Amino acid sequence: MVSGTNDKNTPAIVSLAAGGIAGGVEGFLSYPLEFAKTRVQLRQEKGVPTPRNPFTVVTQVYQKEGIRACYKGCGPLVLGSVGKDGVRFLFFDQIKEAFADPETGSLTPVRNLLAGMTAGIAASVTAVTPSERIKTALIDDARHDKRFRSGWHATTTIWKEDGIVGLYRGLAGSTLKQASATAFRMGTYNVLKDFERKNEIKQDTLINFANGSVAGVVTTLTTQPFDVIKTRSQTAVGASTAEATKSILLDYGIKGLWKGTTMRLGRTVFSGGILFTSYEAAVKLIMPLYGGHGNFLY
Repeated sequence: MVSGTNDKNTPAIVSLAAGGIAGGVEGFLSYPLEFAKTRVQLRQEKGVPTPRNPFTVVTQVYQKEGIRACYKGCGPLVLGSVGKDGVRFLFFDQIKEAFADPETGSLTPVRNLLAGMTAGIAASVTAVTPSERIKTALIDDARHDKRFRSGWHATTTIWKEDGIVGLYRGLAGSTLKQASATAFRMGTYNVLKDFERKNEIKQDTLINFANGSVAGVVTTLTTQPFDVIKTRSQTAVGASTAEATKSILLDYGIKGLWKGTTMRLGRTVFSGGILFTSYEAAVKLIMPLYGGHGNFLY
């Protein structure tokens, strides 16, 4: 598990599988809020007010384009979330052992952040950047050209036009976001779990959900600029991290780096609770299937 006294008994394959399941569940259930946040962060027409309520955005899109439009780009994001969170939980559960105090086995808040940061970098390179690029391109394309028929069509089109570089457009922004987001999300959750364990606070679904939600709030408020830059660089046309940053500052000024904060906050509070609750539940379901045979992975 992410934290607690039984971490060393959790096989690596269980961390990977449970993380993947949790990521897929969280990605699908919270996607409309992610869709709304991405729409707001993309360049808007001058003079057109930007809604701050994510449900307003979703409602407007639903009324004009139907329910399918609200799930545009959902497939790539869910697949990416399976890989992203599988890798994040796998790396965090394994890496944090290297950062743990050799005598007590516990992690200080700083070491928690370092372990999370390392896991975030690994997730960005292996899964997040390509899936986020496709998701963002699909949402952006649906507003204008409508040339992408599906996630697969968008992937093959970008590959033909720009190769692997096109799929990894926004790598710097994504990596900065994932490194910081995973550091704060996993780190905060782990600190809360350690505190509860030391104070003998009974763990249940409600506590896990609350811990995940708090971790989501901390993550959003500290990493929003990276998310905005990443989104702008991964539009259908694409842009470098420097170009994306410049365009945001020219369009909205410094406050533009926090554009979509309300949207993302609504999602991360919800998704953080779902993610960690699903992960803890998945570990409990998967562990009996492996018995004691998963330890060869260490």
